[in-house]
Amino acid sequence: MTAALGVLFVLGVMGAFDTLVFHEWIGRLPADPRAAAELRLHAARDAVYAVLFASLAWLEPHGALVVAYMLLFAVEIAITLSDFLVEDHTRRLPGGERVTHALMGIVYGALLALLVPYAASWLHDPTAFVRADYGVLSWALSLFALGVAGSGLRDVLAANRVR
Repeated sequence: MTAALGVLFVLGVMGAFDTLVFHEWIGRLPADPRAAAELRLHAARDAVYAVLFASLAWLEPHGALVVAYMLLFAVEIAITLSDFLVEDHTRRLPGGERVTHALMGIVYGALLALLVPYAASWLHDPTAFVRADYGVLSWALSLFALGVAGSGLRDVLAANRVR
């Protein structure tokens, strides 16, 4: 599980880079009235990631909870695909942002590939959260949870303001 969470950490670093560089600095999305729909999608995705970072850092979902987590990952994919469509209709993305999104998709696939064997074994267990501790990695993912939750809140407020 440590390898999967390491990949989740890398995805968090990439997401922070994408947000800070392309959404905040270059795109200035929170100040762009055309970005309200995109900001709402970012906020929804941030909520999913806040749950994933915070919970997977310290807990293993077993039994029926595995299905709930599979749904969270599916929701994240749906939000991201919707975000791609909205971005294409509202702004011209810099090449670096497109490359970052593509690389994030590859890393996301690696994360899922690493999680599937655990999910398959946990699915047959009694439904419960099982305590886990991955040391510094758990704490780092917890910090990402706080950061992505804050970013999501900022996006909601900005979407409502620019609309």
